Amino acid sequence: MEMPRRVSVLFTLVLTVVLLTGTSNAIPAFSRQYGTSCTTCHIDFPKLNDFGKAFKDAGFKFPKADEDFIKVPQVMLGAPAQKELWPHTVFPGTIPGLPPVGLRYNQFFQYTSGNANNYYQPSGAPGSVQPPTIPRTDFEPGYFSIFMAGNFGSDIAFWVDDDLSVSGQNANGALGDGYLRFVNLGRFFKLPTDALTLRVGQFEPDLPFTQARSINISPYDIYTQANIGSSSQNVNNVYALQDGVQGIEFSGGHQYGGYHYSVAVVNQNTSGNTASPLNVSSPGGFFSDANYKDIYARFSYRFNLEKDPASRHDIQAAGASGPRDHTYLSLGTFYYEGRSVQRFNGGAAGTLLTAREPFYRVGGDFSFNYRTFNLFGLFMYGHDHDLLLNSPDDPTGFIRGPAANFNGGFLEADYLALPWVMTILRYDRVQSTADFLNQVASGNYFSPVGSTRNRVTPGVQFLIHANIKASFEYAVRPKQALSYDPTTGKPLNAFRTNTATGALEFVY
Repeated sequence: MEMPRRVSVLFTLVLTVVLLTGTSNAIPAFSRQYGTSCTTCHIDFPKLNDFGKAFKDAGFKFPKADEDFIKVPQVMLGAPAQKELWPHTVFPGTIPGLPPVGLRYNQFFQYTSGNANNYYQPSGAPGSVQPPTIPRTDFEPGYFSIFMAGNFGSDIAFWVDDDLSVSGQNANGALGDGYLRFVNLGRFFKLPTDALTLRVGQFEPDLPFTQARSINISPYDIYTQANIGSSSQNVNNVYALQDGVQGIEFSGGHQYGGYHYSVAVVNQNTSGNTASPLNVSSPGGFFSDANYKDIYARFSYRFNLEKDPASRHDIQAAGASGPRDHTYLSLGTFYYEGRSVQRFNGGAAGTLLTAREPFYRVGGDFSFNYRTFNLFGLFMYGHDHDLLLNSPDDPTGFIRGPAANFNGGFLEADYLALPWVMTILRYDRVQSTADFLNQVASGNYFSPVGSTRNRVTPGVQFLIHANIKASFEYAVRPKQALSYDPTTGKPLNAFRTNTATGALEFVY
């Protein structure tokens, strides 16, 4: 790999840390509708407390006696008597009494150790243009987003969020989540309460820990991990677990106690098209490969550990001194299976050869909470089959090659030191041979199997008001190298790329 490309890879990685923060789940419209503070549902927005999880599970409504708490009455779309006349008339629904619209904006400042710039060696003829190196300091606008959510009555919830601009550029904006959610459909089949819910649209998969609504400034490294094989492999899977999906999801149970499950059938992971705008060049304007749909499944069980039975089964809400959650232990597992599509010219045969490489992601997770202390983590293993052309000159099909694998995860602890101060410590680790061979990870030239990409990230966040937050984190990375001694395998001019990032954001 040429030197400019190596520096570009490092430059891209650092900018990714700054820019890939998720879309907020804090909806000030709910505060306006119910006349309450954001801290009713959030510990440190957008992180939900138990009451916030119950509010979301119920379809963006209070889990009990919702009409008694709402301060702005819903608008009826039809007379209540129409319910008795259905199906001979349209079933009456509702819309929020106020437009449920919120806005979010954030701004970042980044400081990066400058060692990489010192060790960059220019290439090409004298006077040739060189790629950018990692800036030592930088201001960066983040997202300006609009989002809305609410309930249409009959236990039908909705959510839409859209980034109008990213990094100050309109062209980078895109739809985040946009879906309808039909809550407690199990009542029509005489199933237990909340045993079956349906979600349809574009959404983040039911991940153990959300990336789109994370309190962290930087993303979880394992969530952003794509699987790009080495030069000897034909693996080019750009899918990452944080990517949005389009499809349908069946779920049940609760996030705040007991069991929870979800099964989603989503668009195929056609390379380069995941969570992208419609590709108008494809038939009918659709962009997934209709020959296959991906599957995502999750199951978890949460044990609430209070000694008092009444407290153990109640939904914990915020009190006068701030948010309160159960003491609990949650254990879970998840699985994603799909196909990564690549197409090739069949050569003399004049045929189109399509490689639909099977891949899967599987993992486990846990979360332990004691009062205002939360320790949680996740491990994931990724596996992609390698389908190679059976002939480089005149291919007619594919043969199986060595698989491309990776593994890793994270461990995070956060502590609510004061109702408005959250401290965070996180460890991320990804182990991937392909990362090393593509000059992304650190390691030894002779031992790429042992190569890793890891970091330790402490941070602190302050709520200036319930809807205004200042955040800071410092990512400490191990030494990296742009080149290695071909004789000894040792890194040449090893350096660290540590990054300090500050953020200021508000929602309205």
